[in-house]
Amino acid sequence: MKPTILFMGSPEFAVPSLERLVENDFHITGVVTQPERPRGRGRKPSPTPVKVYALDAGLPIYEPERVRDGSFLELFRRLAPDMVVLVAFGQILPKEIISGPPMGCINVHPSLLPLYRGAAPISRAIMAGETVTGVSIMMMDEGVDSGDVLMQRQVAIEPDETCGELSLRLALTGADMLVEAIRSVVEGTARPAPQDHSRATHAPRLTPD
Repeated sequence: MKPTILFMGSPEFAVPSLERLVENDFHITGVVTQPERPRGRGRKPSPTPVKVYALDAGLPIYEPERVRDGSFLELFRRLAPDMVVLVAFGQILPKEIISGPPMGCINVHPSLLPLYRGAAPISRAIMAGETVTGVSIMMMDEGVDSGDVLMQRQVAIEPDETCGELSLRLALTGADMLVEAIRSVVEGTARPAPQDHSRATHAPRLTPD
């Protein structure tokens, strides 16, 4: 059995995960991404990388300003996905989306949780001089990257690697792990492990400074 999946993601980092789900014939009931925003020098509204891929793949696309709004939650109930997969979406999810799907809400996070919870784990790991980072596949809860971990994989940070280069490698690693994790949930072999919250560190969003 392959679950119906509602995919939520926005930036380039999320594209390999969606691509891998499509390649493995998972049923994507919809793709939720951030609305088009002014970007670039001309400040013209531009679609997210996830929307660009979803359009090309012929997937249903939804662009809510706020996933907490009643209109989107009504749509969510109509779609009734078996599972939500979130990869760098960009909005905080309400409890209904996190706990509603019967197979849960799975998140691809580019750090070795509980380290570097938050919006900028890749940048913050490089800034801190780390030599190793990784990807965690997590069952989401209502905290910030605090849910039980399904699997982790370490990735070495190369000495002169940029955030963009590392992000691409982690995105590809996470995409492969995501397929494994979903299969383990469907087959009933997943063993989610609670995080050690006492070891948590945080990766806040970068500021212009």
